[in-house]
Amino acid sequence: MSQRKFDFYIVPTPIGNIQDITLRAIETLKDVDIIACEDTRVTQKLLNHYDIKTKCISYHKYNEKERVNFFLKELKSGKRIALVSDAGTPMICDPGAVIVEELIQEGFSITALPGACAVTTFLSQIPRKSEEFIFTGFIPRSEKQIIETVQKHAGVNMVFYDSPERILKTLNIIKAARPESKIALARELSKLFEEVICDDISTVIKHFDDGIKGEIVCMIYADNNTQDAELEFKIKTLKAKGFKDKDIAIILSALFKLNKNDIYKKSVNM
Repeated sequence: MSQRKFDFYIVPTPIGNIQDITLRAIETLKDVDIIACEDTRVTQKLLNHYDIKTKCISYHKYNEKERVNFFLKELKSGKRIALVSDAGTPMICDPGAVIVEELIQEGFSITALPGACAVTTFLSQIPRKSEEFIFTGFIPRSEKQIIETVQKHAGVNMVFYDSPERILKTLNIIKAARPESKIALARELSKLFEEVICDDISTVIKHFDDGIKGEIVCMIYADNNTQDAELEFKIKTLKAKGFKDKDIAIILSALFKLNKNDIYKKSVNM
């Protein structure tokens, strides 16, 4: 079956198991003229495994802007380019936004291939009562920002990435802010030592008392009773912007159809 030709391809690569790549992805990587990748050494291992000889050029967050003009020149000369990340789907917590925006403005044709992604792989194997979730990317580093993030999204399942070096510290901060939280945590997805645990946050922290290794994907389940917490977060946000209690009551009652007097009393007492 003949395939439509595009100027630029966004190609997912395995998140761990090297066999988790589609036939179309392999064919595309062989067929394009250039592969733009985060780390040429990492990508080369994949290419060698599938006998792909295409030229690799580094494209990462530190050289993203300077590479754009080079890729535009190559595309205008008739060459076709594939973008890959070290693992998973490009543009999901990985570089690519800068070049894609430029290509759209310049009128080049772009397509994204389906494939491996840690978020969907994770969500497809944990129990959830609702399809609704929010993905925040890598969770912030500071304690204040972590607390603000988990309180802001207390009413929805919140999925995030974190490093194995930081995750236990992150979980302890979340526990202090939302002590009754239930979470799901996965490490080493698709690899030999893959592990997924779903339990209350205290149990998960205790489970990893001796440390944790591997790439991390985590979800905090939505709290059952979040209306008060969400309202308090909205009030605090407006207070920080300099709004007075009366104005806060008017704004939030109009936006969320809440009782203005109740909001005012809560705001005054905070």
